[in-house]
Amino acid sequence: MGGCAGSRRRLSDSEGEETVPEPRLPLLDRQSAHWKNAVGFWLLGLCNNFSYVVMLSAAHDILSHERTSGNQSHVDPSPTPIPDNSSSRFDCNSVSTAAVLLADILPTLVIKLLAPLGLHLLPYSPRVLVSGICAAGSFVLVAFSHSVGTSLCGVVLASISSGLGEVTFLSLTAFYPRAVISWWSSGTGGAGLLGALSYLGLTQAGLSPQHTLLSMLGVPAVLLASYFLLLTSPEPQDPGGEEEAESAARQPLIGTEAPESKPGSSSSLSFQERWTVFKGLLWYIVPLVVVYFAEYFINQGLTSDEHREFAMAATCISDTLGISLSGLLALPLHDFLCQLS
Repeated sequence: MGGCAGSRRRLSDSEGEETVPEPRLPLLDRQSAHWKNAVGFWLLGLCNNFSYVVMLSAAHDILSHERTSGNQSHVDPSPTPIPDNSSSRFDCNSVSTAAVLLADILPTLVIKLLAPLGLHLLPYSPRVLVSGICAAGSFVLVAFSHSVGTSLCGVVLASISSGLGEVTFLSLTAFYPRAVISWWSSGTGGAGLLGALSYLGLTQAGLSPQHTLLSMLGVPAVLLASYFLLLTSPEPQDPGGEEEAESAARQPLIGTEAPESKPGSSSSLSFQERWTVFKGLLWYIVPLVVVYFAEYFINQGLTSDEHREFAMAATCISDTLGISLSGLLALPLHDFLCQLS
């Protein structure tokens, strides 16, 4: 198997096109494809969330570090925070770090709100390309920025990259075995750890925040390589055997009856069907909103095939909504705490 060329050919026009079943691969080729897709989706999850995590890790630097003037574009290694109230016992910036959180999450929220309605009309490859370019642009813009406003624009680019990538890659899992979702999730979790540790480690090792951000430009390149070179073309699901045994024991999570027609993709769903699926997903969205709200406030297989692609894109709004609410509440809380003597 080559790269993702077959996948791009079949998914290039829209996700609504039906694919022509291909002959099943020999066992060794299937095992190779399995590991390529597993590693590919793990890297996609890692790289997709990496810039988002780094921007949150660099939030204090973005808001409090003074940029030097002239041709030298770097962050002063000995920054001086500008406090709102000199009598406060807290280390306060003139702007709360929640501003970075909101710049890093609100564009993602908008993308996730609008994506299930029409993003499927845009081919996968351009979406992935835009996501990679935005991620690289965010590192460059923040690294060479001389003002908080410009830095926040760079954070917005990171948010666009993360949001567009998440919706795209979660939708793409509908064309692969269910196991790739676990690999994707593992990669996003790894981004939280590796993103924060890499920024902290490199800055503590003596690199300026600017050079630290520029050193991370390889991450968007890995994202693009994982999609265009590593993923194999999706294979038709086995209608019998193990798949049939699993379906007999598996109950749908959403209690709606799907028409007994040939499985298609989300592009064929009517608005009423999309709304019905979304209402069923609220049982899973609301708890995730609560979990992510608490986490960020402190720290700064869904449906038997025609609904699966849309459902994967719609459910991912839950974490973004919780993070957005925590950022909005953190703004007044920051001002309140900084006024305490």
